[in-house]
Amino acid sequence: MDISLLSTNFRFAGLQNVYHGKVRDVYSIGTDLLVMVVTDRISAFDVVLPHGIPGKGEMLNRIASAFLDSTQHICPNWKLAVPDPMVTAGLRCEGFPVEMIVRGFLCGSAWRAYCKGERSICGVHIPDGMRENQRFPVPIITPTTKAEQGRHDENISKEEIISRGLVSETDYALLERYAMELYLHGVQIAGQRGLLLVDTKYEFGKRDGIVYLIDEIHTPDSSRYFYSEGYEERFEQGLPQRQLSKEFVREWLMANGFQGQAGQLVPEMTPEVIAGISERYMELFELITGEPFRLGSEDNLSERILRNVSEWLRQRGE
Repeated sequence: MDISLLSTNFRFAGLQNVYHGKVRDVYSIGTDLLVMVVTDRISAFDVVLPHGIPGKGEMLNRIASAFLDSTQHICPNWKLAVPDPMVTAGLRCEGFPVEMIVRGFLCGSAWRAYCKGERSICGVHIPDGMRENQRFPVPIITPTTKAEQGRHDENISKEEIISRGLVSETDYALLERYAMELYLHGVQIAGQRGLLLVDTKYEFGKRDGIVYLIDEIHTPDSSRYFYSEGYEERFEQGLPQRQLSKEFVREWLMANGFQGQAGQLVPEMTPEVIAGISERYMELFELITGEPFRLGSEDNLSERILRNVSEWLRQRGE
Protein backbone atom coordinates (compact mmCIF):
# COMPACT_ATOMS: atom_id res chain seq x y z
CA MET A 1 0.00 0.00 0.00
CA ASP A 2 1.36 3.44 -0.97
CA ILE A 3 0.70 5.74 1.96
CA SER A 4 2.41 8.78 0.45
CA LEU A 5 0.54 11.79 -0.92
CA LEU A 6 2.32 12.88 -4.10
CA SER A 7 -0.24 15.04 -5.88
CA THR A 8 -3.50 16.85 -5.18
CA ASN A 9 -6.34 18.16 -7.29
CA PHE A 10 -9.02 19.32 -4.86
CA ARG A 11 -12.09 21.33 -5.79
CA PHE A 12 -12.81 23.04 -2.50
CA ALA A 13 -15.81 25.34 -2.17
CA GLY A 14 -14.87 28.89 -3.14
CA LEU A 15 -11.71 27.77 -4.96
CA GLN A 16 -10.14 30.55 -7.00
CA ASN A 17 -6.85 28.98 -8.09
CA VAL A 18 -4.15 26.57 -6.98
CA TYR A 19 -0.36 26.75 -6.96
CA HIS A 20 1.57 23.47 -7.03
CA GLY A 21 4.97 24.01 -5.44
CA LYS A 22 7.83 21.59 -5.02
CA VAL A 23 6.34 20.21 -1.81
CA ARG A 24 3.25 22.29 -0.95
CA ASP A 25 0.05 22.77 -2.92
CA VAL A 26 -1.60 26.08 -2.04
CA TYR A 27 -5.30 26.58 -2.72
CA SER A 28 -6.74 30.11 -2.80
CA ILE A 29 -10.25 30.20 -1.35
CA GLY A 30 -12.30 33.32 -1.98
CA THR A 31 -10.31 36.52 -1.56
CA ASP A 32 -9.00 36.03 1.98
CA LEU A 33 -8.01 32.41 2.61
CA LEU A 34 -5.25 30.01 1.67
CA VAL A 35 -5.36 26.26 2.25
CA MET A 36 -1.85 24.80 2.18
CA VAL A 37 -1.59 21.04 1.68
CA VAL A 38 1.82 19.69 2.66
CA THR A 39 2.41 16.65 0.46
CA ASP A 40 4.90 13.84 0.96
CA ARG A 41 6.97 15.02 -1.99
CA ILE A 42 10.64 15.71 -1.35
CA SER A 43 12.90 18.02 -3.33
CA ALA A 44 16.63 18.68 -3.45
CA PHE A 45 18.67 20.95 -5.70
CA ASP A 46 15.31 22.41 -6.83
CA VAL A 47 14.30 19.02 -8.26
CA VAL A 48 11.29 17.05 -7.01
CA LEU A 49 12.42 13.47 -6.45
CA PRO A 50 10.31 10.69 -8.00
CA HIS A 51 9.13 9.04 -4.76
CA GLY A 52 7.36 10.41 -1.72
CA ILE A 53 8.39 9.97 1.91
CA PRO A 54 5.63 8.42 4.06
CA GLY A 55 4.58 10.71 6.91
CA LYS A 56 6.77 13.61 5.78
CA GLY A 57 3.92 15.99 4.97
CA GLU A 58 2.21 15.50 8.31
CA MET A 59 5.47 15.87 10.20
CA LEU A 60 6.40 19.09 8.42
CA ASN A 61 2.94 20.54 8.90
CA ARG A 62 2.80 19.73 12.61
CA ILE A 63 6.29 21.10 13.29
CA ALA A 64 5.52 24.34 11.42
CA SER A 65 2.17 24.68 13.17
CA ALA A 66 3.74 24.31 16.62
CA PHE A 67 6.39 26.95 15.86
CA LEU A 68 3.85 29.34 14.36
CA ASP A 69 1.88 29.11 17.60
CA SER A 70 4.96 29.63 19.78
CA THR A 71 6.23 32.68 17.88
CA GLN A 72 3.08 34.80 17.77
CA HIS A 73 4.63 37.09 20.40
CA ILE A 74 7.46 37.89 17.95
CA CYS A 75 5.44 38.67 14.85
CA PRO A 76 1.97 38.00 13.43
CA ASN A 77 1.64 34.96 11.19
CA TRP A 78 -0.80 33.70 8.60
CA LYS A 79 -2.10 30.57 10.39
CA LEU A 80 -5.78 30.27 11.30
CA ALA A 81 -6.31 26.52 11.71
CA VAL A 82 -5.04 22.99 11.03
CA PRO A 83 -8.15 21.28 9.61
CA ASP A 84 -6.15 18.14 8.75
CA PRO A 85 -2.76 16.83 9.94
CA MET A 86 -1.34 17.63 6.49
CA VAL A 87 -3.06 21.00 6.04
CA THR A 88 -2.71 24.52 7.40
CA ALA A 89 -5.32 27.14 6.54
CA GLY A 90 -4.72 30.83 6.97
CA LEU A 91 -4.76 34.40 5.75
CA ARG A 92 -3.91 35.22 2.19
CA CYS A 93 -0.98 37.67 2.08
CA GLU A 94 1.00 39.29 -0.70
CA GLY A 95 4.35 37.54 -0.40
CA PHE A 96 7.64 39.42 -0.58
CA PRO A 97 9.80 38.09 -3.46
CA VAL A 98 12.71 37.26 -1.15
CA GLU A 99 13.50 34.59 1.43
CA MET A 100 15.32 35.56 4.61
CA ILE A 101 18.01 32.97 5.38
CA VAL A 102 19.64 33.16 8.80
CA ARG A 103 22.91 31.28 9.31
CA GLY A 104 24.54 30.56 12.66
CA PHE A 105 27.26 28.28 11.25
CA LEU A 106 29.33 28.05 8.07
CA CYS A 107 28.09 24.94 6.28
CA GLY A 108 26.01 23.67 3.37
CA SER A 109 25.88 25.87 0.28
CA ALA A 110 27.70 28.68 2.11
CA TRP A 111 30.60 26.35 2.88
CA ARG A 112 30.70 25.08 -0.71
CA ALA A 113 30.91 28.69 -1.94
CA TYR A 114 33.58 29.46 0.68
CA CYS A 115 35.68 26.53 -0.55
CA LYS A 116 35.59 28.08 -4.03
CA GLY A 117 37.16 31.23 -2.63
CA GLU A 118 34.07 33.36 -2.09
CA ARG A 119 34.38 35.62 0.95
CA SER A 120 31.17 37.58 0.56
CA ILE A 121 27.74 36.01 0.69
CA CYS A 122 24.82 38.31 -0.12
CA GLY A 123 27.00 41.28 0.71
CA VAL A 124 28.01 39.82 4.10
CA HIS A 125 31.79 39.48 4.55
CA ILE A 126 33.06 36.07 5.69
CA PRO A 127 36.61 36.17 7.14
CA ASP A 128 39.47 33.98 5.97
CA GLY A 129 40.50 30.97 8.00
CA MET A 130 37.07 29.62 8.87
CA ARG A 131 36.37 25.90 8.87
CA GLU A 132 33.37 23.82 7.91
CA ASN A 133 30.60 23.89 10.53
CA GLN A 134 32.27 26.70 12.47
CA ARG A 135 29.91 28.92 14.42
CA PHE A 136 29.74 32.57 13.33
CA PRO A 137 30.48 35.10 16.10
CA VAL A 138 26.95 36.39 15.50
CA PRO A 139 24.33 34.92 13.15
CA ILE A 140 24.21 36.43 9.65
CA ILE A 141 21.32 37.04 7.26
CA THR A 142 21.87 35.99 3.64
CA PRO A 143 18.67 36.59 1.63
CA THR A 144 17.79 34.98 -1.68
CA THR A 145 15.31 35.83 -4.37
CA LYS A 146 12.07 33.90 -4.27
CA ALA A 147 12.29 32.22 -7.66
CA GLU A 148 9.37 31.39 -9.88
CA GLN A 149 8.49 27.72 -10.29
CA GLY A 150 11.17 25.84 -12.21
CA ARG A 151 13.90 28.42 -11.54
CA HIS A 152 16.63 28.53 -8.92
CA ASP A 153 16.66 30.95 -6.00
CA GLU A 154 19.59 33.36 -6.24
CA ASN A 155 21.67 35.04 -3.56
CA ILE A 156 21.08 38.77 -3.30
CA SER A 157 22.31 41.52 -1.00
CA LYS A 158 20.23 43.77 1.21
CA GLU A 159 21.33 46.78 -0.84
CA GLU A 160 20.28 45.17 -4.11
CA ILE A 161 16.90 44.14 -2.72
CA ILE A 162 16.18 47.74 -1.75
CA SER A 163 17.65 49.34 -4.89
CA ARG A 164 15.62 47.03 -7.14
CA GLY A 165 12.45 47.85 -5.24
CA LEU A 166 11.81 44.24 -4.26
CA VAL A 167 11.22 45.34 -0.65
CA SER A 168 11.09 48.87 0.74
CA GLU A 169 13.84 49.94 3.13
CA THR A 170 11.33 50.21 5.98
CA ASP A 171 9.84 46.79 5.36
CA TYR A 172 13.25 45.18 4.92
CA ALA A 173 14.40 46.47 8.29
CA LEU A 174 11.34 44.79 9.82
CA LEU A 175 12.01 41.54 7.94
CA GLU A 176 15.57 41.51 9.26
CA ARG A 177 14.42 42.09 12.82
CA TYR A 178 11.68 39.48 12.66
CA ALA A 179 14.01 36.92 11.03
CA MET A 180 16.71 37.32 13.66
CA GLU A 181 14.28 37.18 16.58
CA LEU A 182 12.58 34.10 15.12
CA TYR A 183 15.94 32.41 14.63
CA LEU A 184 17.06 33.13 18.20
CA HIS A 185 13.75 31.74 19.47
CA GLY A 186 14.33 28.62 17.38
CA VAL A 187 17.86 28.32 18.78
CA GLN A 188 16.46 28.42 22.30
CA ILE A 189 13.83 25.75 21.65
CA ALA A 190 16.32 23.54 19.81
CA GLY A 191 18.77 23.87 22.69
CA GLN A 192 16.15 22.56 25.10
CA ARG A 193 15.90 19.46 22.89
CA GLY A 194 19.64 18.82 22.58
CA LEU A 195 19.89 20.35 19.10
CA LEU A 196 21.60 23.28 17.42
CA LEU A 197 19.55 25.26 14.90
CA VAL A 198 22.27 25.76 12.31
CA ASP A 199 20.46 27.75 9.65
CA THR A 200 16.92 28.34 8.46
CA LYS A 201 14.78 30.37 6.08
CA TYR A 202 11.72 32.55 6.59
CA GLU A 203 9.17 33.95 4.18
CA PHE A 204 7.03 36.98 4.83
CA GLY A 205 4.04 38.64 3.24
CA LYS A 206 1.92 41.73 3.69
CA ARG A 207 -1.79 42.17 4.26
CA ASP A 208 -3.62 45.42 5.02
CA GLY A 209 -0.27 47.11 5.62
CA ILE A 210 0.85 44.51 8.19
CA VAL A 211 3.84 42.20 7.70
CA TYR A 212 3.09 38.54 8.43
CA LEU A 213 5.26 35.45 8.72
CA ILE A 214 3.98 33.00 6.10
CA ASP A 215 4.64 29.44 4.90
CA GLU A 216 6.56 26.97 7.09
CA ILE A 217 8.99 27.59 9.93
CA HIS A 218 11.79 25.56 11.56
CA THR A 219 11.02 22.32 9.70
CA PRO A 220 13.75 20.00 8.36
CA ASP A 221 12.88 21.21 4.86
CA SER A 222 13.59 24.83 5.76
CA SER A 223 16.20 24.35 8.49
CA ARG A 224 19.34 22.46 9.39
CA TYR A 225 19.89 21.01 12.87
CA PHE A 226 23.00 19.52 14.49
CA TYR A 227 23.05 17.45 17.65
CA SER A 228 24.57 19.66 20.32
CA GLU A 229 26.17 16.71 22.11
CA GLY A 230 29.52 16.05 20.51
CA TYR A 231 29.46 19.15 18.32
CA GLU A 232 32.64 20.69 19.76
CA GLU A 233 34.60 17.42 19.68
CA ARG A 234 33.61 16.68 16.10
CA PHE A 235 34.42 20.21 15.02
CA GLU A 236 37.87 20.14 16.63
CA GLN A 237 38.63 16.80 14.98
CA GLY A 238 37.30 17.90 11.60
CA LEU A 239 34.62 15.21 11.58
CA PRO A 240 31.18 15.53 9.97
CA GLN A 241 28.48 16.67 12.36
CA ARG A 242 25.57 14.47 13.33
CA GLN A 243 22.68 16.35 11.84
CA LEU A 244 18.96 16.19 11.32
CA SER A 245 17.96 18.08 8.20
CA LYS A 246 17.41 17.56 4.52
CA GLU A 247 21.15 18.00 3.96
CA PHE A 248 21.65 14.25 4.34
CA VAL A 249 19.41 13.79 1.28
CA ARG A 250 21.54 16.26 -0.70
CA GLU A 251 24.70 14.45 0.44
CA TRP A 252 23.25 11.09 -0.64
CA LEU A 253 22.39 12.53 -4.05
CA MET A 254 25.84 14.09 -4.49
CA ALA A 255 27.53 10.84 -3.47
CA ASN A 256 25.54 9.18 -6.26
CA GLY A 257 26.45 11.75 -8.91
CA PHE A 258 23.43 14.05 -8.80
CA GLN A 259 23.38 17.80 -8.10
CA GLY A 260 20.43 18.83 -10.26
CA GLN A 261 22.56 19.59 -13.31
CA ALA A 262 21.36 19.03 -16.87
CA GLY A 263 21.80 15.45 -17.99
CA GLN A 264 22.16 14.03 -14.48
CA LEU A 265 19.79 11.26 -13.42
CA VAL A 266 18.28 10.92 -9.97
CA PRO A 267 19.73 7.78 -8.36
CA GLU A 268 17.40 4.92 -7.58
CA MET A 269 15.34 5.51 -4.47
CA THR A 270 15.04 1.99 -3.12
CA PRO A 271 12.50 1.10 -0.42
CA GLU A 272 15.43 1.06 2.03
CA VAL A 273 16.47 4.59 1.05
CA ILE A 274 12.89 5.87 1.35
CA ALA A 275 12.43 4.20 4.75
CA GLY A 276 15.72 5.66 5.95
CA ILE A 277 14.70 9.19 4.98
CA SER A 278 11.30 8.74 6.65
CA GLU A 279 12.99 7.57 9.85
CA ARG A 280 15.27 10.62 9.92
CA TYR A 281 12.26 12.92 9.59
CA MET A 282 10.51 11.05 12.41
CA GLU A 283 13.58 11.39 14.61
CA LEU A 284 13.69 15.15 14.12
CA PHE A 285 9.93 15.47 14.62
CA GLU A 286 10.08 13.65 17.95
CA LEU A 287 13.14 15.56 19.12
CA ILE A 288 11.92 19.04 18.23
CA THR A 289 8.29 18.57 19.33
CA GLY A 290 8.81 16.18 22.23
CA GLU A 291 5.91 14.11 20.88
CA PRO A 292 5.89 10.58 19.42
CA PHE A 293 5.02 10.10 15.76
CA ARG A 294 3.20 7.09 14.40
CA LEU A 295 2.84 6.55 10.70
CA GLY A 296 -0.80 6.26 9.67
CA SER A 297 -2.23 3.63 7.36
CA GLU A 298 -5.07 5.49 5.65
CA ASP A 299 -6.18 3.96 2.37
CA ASN A 300 -6.82 7.37 0.83
CA LEU A 301 -5.18 10.48 2.22
CA SER A 302 -6.83 12.68 -0.43
CA GLU A 303 -10.33 11.67 0.66
CA ARG A 304 -9.53 12.44 4.29
CA ILE A 305 -8.09 15.86 3.45
CA LEU A 306 -11.04 16.75 1.22
CA ARG A 307 -13.49 15.75 3.95
CA ASN A 308 -11.69 17.62 6.75
CA VAL A 309 -11.00 20.81 4.83
CA SER A 310 -14.50 20.91 3.35
CA GLU A 311 -16.00 20.62 6.84
CA TRP A 312 -13.75 23.44 8.13
CA LEU A 313 -14.77 25.68 5.23
CA ARG A 314 -18.45 24.82 5.81
CA GLN A 315 -18.18 25.82 9.46
CA ARG A 316 -16.63 29.14 8.43
CA GLY A 317 -19.49 29.70 6.03
CA GLU A 318 -17.30 29.60 2.94
